[in-house]
Amino acid sequence: METTDNRLLLEECGGKHRVRISVDRGGTFTDCVGIFPVEPTAKDPSGERVVVVKLLSEDPTHYSDAPREGIQRILEIATGRPHPRDALLATENIESIRMGTTVATNALLERKGEPCALVVTLGFRDLLKIGNQARPKIFDLSISKPDVLYQHVVQIDERVTLVGYAMDPRPAAQNQSDETNVVVGRSGEHVRILKTPEWATVRKQLQQVFDTGIRSVAVCLMHAYTFTAHEEEIGRIASEIGFTHVTLSSHLSPRIKIVPRAHSATADAYLTPGIRRYVDGFASGFDAGFGDIRIDFMQSDGGLAPVEHFSGLRAILSGPAAGVVGYAVTSYSESEKISLVGFDMGGTSTDVSRFGGEFEHVFETTTAGVTIQAPQLDINTVAAGGGSRLFFRNGLMVVGPESAGAFPGPACYRNGGPLCITDANLLLGRLRVEHFPHIFGPSEDQPLDMNATRALFEQLVADINAEMRARHTAESAYQNKSVEEIALGFLQVANETMCRPIRTLTEARGHNVQNHSLACFGGAGGQHACAVAVNLGIRRVFVHRLASVLSAYGLGLSEVVHEEQSPAAAIWSNEAQQPLLARLEKLSRVGCRKLISQGFLDSQIRVQRFLNMRYDGTDTSIMVPEATIGDYQLRFESMHQREFGFVLRNRRIIVDDLRARVTGTLSKVKAGQVYDELKSLQRRELCEPNTHPAFVDTVSVYFQGGYRPTAVLKLGLLNPGDVVRGPAIVLDCNSTVLVEPNWVATVTSTQLVLDNTPVTTLDVSTHHISTEIDPIHLSVLANRFMSIAEQMGRTLEKTSVSTNIKERLDFSCALFDQHGNLVANAPHIPVHLGSMSHAVKFQLDRFSEDLQEGDVILVNHPQAGGTHLPDITIISPVFHDSRIIFFVASRGHHADIGGISPGSMPPNSRELFQEGASSMGMKIVDRGEFQEEAVRHMLLEEPAQYPECSGTRNYRDVLSDLKAQIAANHRGIALLSQLCAEYGLEVVQEYMAHIQHTAEAAVRLLLKETRVKHPTGQLSGHDFMDDGSKISLHVDISEDGSALFDFTGTSPEIYGNTNAPPSVTHSAIIYCLRCMVQSDLPLNQGCLAPVRVVIPENSFLSPSSTAAVVGGNVLTSQRLCDVILATFGVAAASQGCMNNLTFGIPAIEEGGVRYEGWGYYETIAGGHGAGRDWQKGQDGVHTNMTNTKITDPEILERRYPVILHRFMLREGSGGTGMHPGGNGCIRDIEFLEAMSVSLLTERRVFQPPGLDGGGNGACGLNLWERHFEHKDKQVLNLGGKNSVFVQPGDHIVIMTPGGGGYGK
Repeated sequence: METTDNRLLLEECGGKHRVRISVDRGGTFTDCVGIFPVEPTAKDPSGERVVVVKLLSEDPTHYSDAPREGIQRILEIATGRPHPRDALLATENIESIRMGTTVATNALLERKGEPCALVVTLGFRDLLKIGNQARPKIFDLSISKPDVLYQHVVQIDERVTLVGYAMDPRPAAQNQSDETNVVVGRSGEHVRILKTPEWATVRKQLQQVFDTGIRSVAVCLMHAYTFTAHEEEIGRIASEIGFTHVTLSSHLSPRIKIVPRAHSATADAYLTPGIRRYVDGFASGFDAGFGDIRIDFMQSDGGLAPVEHFSGLRAILSGPAAGVVGYAVTSYSESEKISLVGFDMGGTSTDVSRFGGEFEHVFETTTAGVTIQAPQLDINTVAAGGGSRLFFRNGLMVVGPESAGAFPGPACYRNGGPLCITDANLLLGRLRVEHFPHIFGPSEDQPLDMNATRALFEQLVADINAEMRARHTAESAYQNKSVEEIALGFLQVANETMCRPIRTLTEARGHNVQNHSLACFGGAGGQHACAVAVNLGIRRVFVHRLASVLSAYGLGLSEVVHEEQSPAAAIWSNEAQQPLLARLEKLSRVGCRKLISQGFLDSQIRVQRFLNMRYDGTDTSIMVPEATIGDYQLRFESMHQREFGFVLRNRRIIVDDLRARVTGTLSKVKAGQVYDELKSLQRRELCEPNTHPAFVDTVSVYFQGGYRPTAVLKLGLLNPGDVVRGPAIVLDCNSTVLVEPNWVATVTSTQLVLDNTPVTTLDVSTHHISTEIDPIHLSVLANRFMSIAEQMGRTLEKTSVSTNIKERLDFSCALFDQHGNLVANAPHIPVHLGSMSHAVKFQLDRFSEDLQEGDVILVNHPQAGGTHLPDITIISPVFHDSRIIFFVASRGHHADIGGISPGSMPPNSRELFQEGASSMGMKIVDRGEFQEEAVRHMLLEEPAQYPECSGTRNYRDVLSDLKAQIAANHRGIALLSQLCAEYGLEVVQEYMAHIQHTAEAAVRLLLKETRVKHPTGQLSGHDFMDDGSKISLHVDISEDGSALFDFTGTSPEIYGNTNAPPSVTHSAIIYCLRCMVQSDLPLNQGCLAPVRVVIPENSFLSPSSTAAVVGGNVLTSQRLCDVILATFGVAAASQGCMNNLTFGIPAIEEGGVRYEGWGYYETIAGGHGAGRDWQKGQDGVHTNMTNTKITDPEILERRYPVILHRFMLREGSGGTGMHPGGNGCIRDIEFLEAMSVSLLTERRVFQPPGLDGGGNGACGLNLWERHFEHKDKQVLNLGGKNSVFVQPGDHIVIMTPGGGGYGK
């Protein structure tokens, strides 16, 4: 591994295929590692030499293909003979090539894959355009979404559905498998064939696509995960026609959920042909012996696949996966069992992962807007790499997500690039110009350009200082920052950004991050490892000697993997266990035969068996590995307890999938040898580094507090046992490791092991800073505040049980200062954003001096800061020395809190009591004691006192979710306490105020800019609800950037349920203002500080305490956003509705047995309004005040007695204009049993208006198609709000509104 090692391939091994090569082609660099036999020496008795080659992934002036160029250079080093670029590469010395590549990832990101077609069931042509209907970023008014991958859609007139439904509480009445149109699918479910395709028509449809020049096709039909016949016949016809690549979703990913399965099939058809062409092109540079050497490609699941089995779908995380294998094998010890956090910091991003003895996989991920349903290592990517750009926006220092890439790269790369993280490290002396490769400039022989970096930093620092001074009138309030302080500040912001996903991988999964070690690799990771570890409380860091190329090295340590999966729909029981295990064994045998056919021996093959298990009624499944002791159920319950904090003892367990992972090992590597070496190592501290052969220089490096003399040492000349105290810089030929003060580096034969000394633990206040505003600390603490709110949300998601909270994610969590002002709100549900502060302040006044440590408050009444009754807010005061210092709160939409209808979302409520239980504020926990009797009385007894009303119909789940909210608050309190321990209470409170002032300044600037466009400062707008009620808004903007939002002229309170409490109006205002700022801005109370709101009393925006409000939260809130955005001239109206649909069956009694009822609730996407700054409104998406996901069509039909016939875009429903509005959706549901259906919708009378001459969007329409046995169907218009009782065969067709257009 030393650069001075010049040993060549042994002469007797020449020409005998003994050079093993691993290549990781990344976005910026391509890393190559070659290993070959050499003459052993006393210093290195291993008899192997490791050669590293690192080169740019794109350098067309010097070579056409980076991996082939790297292999050529390795062969030249190994043999000592030149290999000319213009000649085919000789393969006689190559034993194997293992590759990880970003070819598939880049094609996906850049949308440069193979033109392809998607074949789907009739009625689902727009399935992937709608997706799960949620928008990627809630504050992005333009709603930017990546394009779909296919060019054509073919709809096949075929249909199957499942027999029976999971929510049926009754035992199966009869076996329907003897029906002629019913078959048993692969999952064991009975499938009813409703329509078989006309195969001649299918052939004609596919031929038409073929004639356009398309040669790749993806096929995904409803329920093909279990019923494959229709897909297989379509695939056969497509191959006969001449399509060169055909992907069948049933073969590629046989798992339920058509949306991710269709995404996956399309991605495979889009990417795999390009992968094949790349492999063919790569192979063309080698001689005829290329076919005789073993070539494997790394897959996203951390396993290798032979080149002939490699597909684009499984290549997306190819490079990062190899890095996980690299650190897992080299740094984890089975005897020590200390889990690892992987920290792979590269040029454009940072990948973080976790290894605790087994690779952790996920089975559904989203990359570049495409949901992939395939096994992938659980790797989180954050846009913070060496090339991440540095900005100062809205008073905050921001790192990324924009990247300078390989070209132009950072400013110091001599290509006119912007300031990046690499520049900050260079300016602070952490990267050394004299030791960095001289590969820059026109002739590629110049060093990094420190002058360019310093010049740009000086300009940026001048701008920061000027803006910060302008924000403060007192001269002493802000002290100018130096260039070094600002550069270090950007690194601190970057480090905190990278810590957030690490906390997600560890603490959110029930693991204590402080019990891990950090495994650092990637070209830039060594400069940040110590600082990131300190932020996380981690005490040890492993940096492999090949850390900069660990992904390439990890390829050489990887195993070949083959996976077999099969769907199941079995209830776990003693009777079901043996058949399931027999199926698992059959899958295992299939996988073993696949590897044996590749040349593996039985002794080299290992099988891991899994069941994908979940509790009945939930969507959250766990891939449960085979247990050595006990059965799968015990292992499932143990894993569920660790990850989610609870088990459901009386709930059935469902097995969704069977999985066998078969691995073949070509070479044995002993894992975790570094621990054994550390125990026996004879340590020698370098008390005088300048006397050691590895010493290069002593330089000045900037740390917190100023420059410090820092020894520079060469890693290749350090010996095992050498101990280096920080500060120090350890150089390798391809990376730099910064050993920070209070850290000690111990050298082993393979690693640099960094250990933290007790001085920098987080047990005491480690940040001695002033309370005066500082842009660095402001930016770091803004990240910490948001991180706390996010971790509260993850705790709530993890510990809740209901579908609404756990799966639809209809909740929000937030922090507040001691006065109840919002400080940080994780970006969850927009309608919650500005309203929770009203609830906190109301309780602060209500309880006044009666709040004690350990108290927790429950509130949901609209007069007390609530929105509608199902949204229950749990508020916890945080105490210090018997006084309140903060509040934390969580709000969740509960499935049922009583009232006149299941789901507590009645379309026809007139009084508040009809909508369920309400509370102006009660202590759900009093001095640490949970008040269950009071909760039971509030949820069960109080609502049932009213006529035709009942208490909650699901008390058990509501109670569990309330406890989950309390747990989320408790998590927030613990994290705030930790933050105060680090910074001090006074500093944290002052920075909570500073962050609000920063948001206030950004909103004031927005309002000033608006006044410039409207010199009078006067803006007006209005719109109507479907019942004719008017929302009237007048905005008066002053020169100082303050504004009056006056709703005088708004209609009176409604005898209906579209009344909205004032908190909803405040939510709409704060949301719209945040969206209009159009750049990163912490959403907090400061956004409303420049705004005064006037709402007339007893209007339907400030109704009486008894007014029904359930529609105000889900309908009126949307209309408020439309009015505000149109008043500011920013956007035409969106659909102005959430399209609330509820259906279900009440409890029934048959044969003296009572069966529980069930209910289902969804909101449906519509058209998005066009705006002046984007080309078109988005089609079929949730807008403004909601962003909940919709149930996958296959899950919907498995759970409930319905058939979804159509879910597609409503063409032509968007308004016309220079920028057209987005189209709404059509959702056509057939009901198979009699049940009640409720609709709570708007925009069925008044069209969503266009803006500046743009056309109006189309109104929505709700239809009831009543089917009768002996006469034609009857089609009825249900209007916007109605409840009906449907019969089997009836359809409800919901056509959601389009968005308004912009401009003529």
